[in-house]
Amino acid sequence: MNNQYQRSGFRGYFEWFVHSQVTGSILLLACTVIALIWANSPWQGLYDHLLHIKLGFTWADEAFKLSLHHWINDGLMVLFFFVVGLEIKRELVVGHLSSFDKAILPVAAAVGGMVVPAAMYAMLNVGGEGAPGWGVPMATDIAFALGVLAVFGSRAPIGLKVFLTALAIADDLGAVMVIAIFYTEKIRFGALGVAGILLAVLFLLVRAGFRRLAFLQILVFAIWMAVFTSGVHATVAGILVALVIPVRPRVNLGDFVNRFRKQADLIESMEVSDDSILHDEKQLDAVESMHTMAGKALPSGLAMEHYLHPIQVWLVLPLFALANAGVHFDGRILDTLANPISLGIMLGLIVGKPVGVGLLAWIVVRSGRGALPEGVNWGQIIGAGCLAGIGFTMSLFVTELAFVDPLLVANSKVGILVASLISGIIGYIVLSRSLPAKENGK
Repeated sequence: MNNQYQRSGFRGYFEWFVHSQVTGSILLLACTVIALIWANSPWQGLYDHLLHIKLGFTWADEAFKLSLHHWINDGLMVLFFFVVGLEIKRELVVGHLSSFDKAILPVAAAVGGMVVPAAMYAMLNVGGEGAPGWGVPMATDIAFALGVLAVFGSRAPIGLKVFLTALAIADDLGAVMVIAIFYTEKIRFGALGVAGILLAVLFLLVRAGFRRLAFLQILVFAIWMAVFTSGVHATVAGILVALVIPVRPRVNLGDFVNRFRKQADLIESMEVSDDSILHDEKQLDAVESMHTMAGKALPSGLAMEHYLHPIQVWLVLPLFALANAGVHFDGRILDTLANPISLGIMLGLIVGKPVGVGLLAWIVVRSGRGALPEGVNWGQIIGAGCLAGIGFTMSLFVTELAFVDPLLVANSKVGILVASLISGIIGYIVLSRSLPAKENGK
């Protein structure tokens, strides 16, 4: 199990993945601060006005319009969930959740990190107006969690980074299931059936190698509309579409290399110049063949992850933070923090996450069904559990689904922001004490 951490190919991809999350967390933090300042400034009215602007389209006598806030949360965040879906599928098919031996430790830790916080929240809110928010403290923000871990550089073993990443991705999968099952008020099965048919068509087209991008985009939009109409949260469409995207290449890599080399040798045997491809049809055919083969050798899911991560990091999540983190403080911050909703979220994220992650991980290791990654100790596992208490993105998202009353939404968001900050600080302290000391000159 631990040998997989040492392969250079995996390390290269994983370092890219971690770097993209870290850079995104910096921008996400900046947008959060901007939203908080804006919502508590003399320009608060402009902030609220912008979020409630209606945008959409009309046809005949019908109209489809949503507020800017809803377009971001129900529309733009579909792209976020699509990338999350690609990450989940990659991990399930070829990654660290692809077999029982690989998945047992991070999945068990993720389950503990969801169940214990939800139970702690429920203890304070059962039967009250905050009861629907039990799903809020279940989430982990992978960008912020990896961002804090990245501060330690080479002191943090690759096994710990992999554990935290796999835990967060398994946590995302659990959060998506919770959203789809428990935060859907009424399902319109007719619309859901249409979404299923369209999804099946998309699956068949993708498997057949259909490459007319405009048509595929229209089909994906139709799936989103059908899911939106069905009553299931529209962002689930992103997950469903991601599940039909292949994560394996369509041709064997060895065959690709051999066929590519033949075409390259063919071109080398010809008279080649800067303009020769414009006049030699054989050269053009050979290059086109190489281009087609390269497309088949590149896993579609992985290629989309690479392409969409910058869009998600630099556009989707910053806009989400700007639209959702702007909590107005009315001067009674202590009363807000003492509210059962805020207290439940803080208890769940700050205490429940490390307790749940550590407890379930210990049970798995103690039972002999799993083992700690190489170079990782229990102090680091607890530290990772604390970082998992940085809920933020998914917690804010669930808040918007759980509550309608603006006061309850504000209480929840304050709890999330405070708990995420404290969890990050505690996680940093725990890891700084459990990771090996930095060597001189390194």
